[in-house]
Amino acid sequence: MAGNRTFTMIKPDAVESGNIGNIIQMITDAGFEIKAMKYTQLTEEQAKEFYAVHAERPFYGELVEYMISGPIVAAILEKENAVEDFRKLIGATDPSEAEEGTIRKKYAESKAKNAVHGSDSDENAKVEGEFHFAAAEVVA
Repeated sequence: MAGNRTFTMIKPDAVESGNIGNIIQMITDAGFEIKAMKYTQLTEEQAKEFYAVHAERPFYGELVEYMISGPIVAAILEKENAVEDFRKLIGATDPSEAEEGTIRKKYAESKAKNAVHGSDSDENAKVEGEFHFAAAEVVA
């Protein structure tokens, strides 16, 4: 159903800082149900493919290097109005601009090391979720 699922990744900086549990708690406290989740590490090829939309941007190489620098936690979340509500929960990309109480305000180190990824549209949530999970891995 469109609009009720989104995709997230807890990024290497937040994993390394020991904030997986805190971030998951914030997600579930906000009413999201976890439909699939895994602890994994992206290969360089996977990171390049996932972030291909940014390939022409000057930060692309650094982004790929960062995303392969350590493990991540990938998850599919469900809630009514999931994409929009999750974007509000994570806050602005730059944690100095993020609202108080958001994941990035609490756990991000910088604009580049911003703790979590959140899909920006229903379409991208579907594509990104399918990139990381086979249909059989996702709870109905």
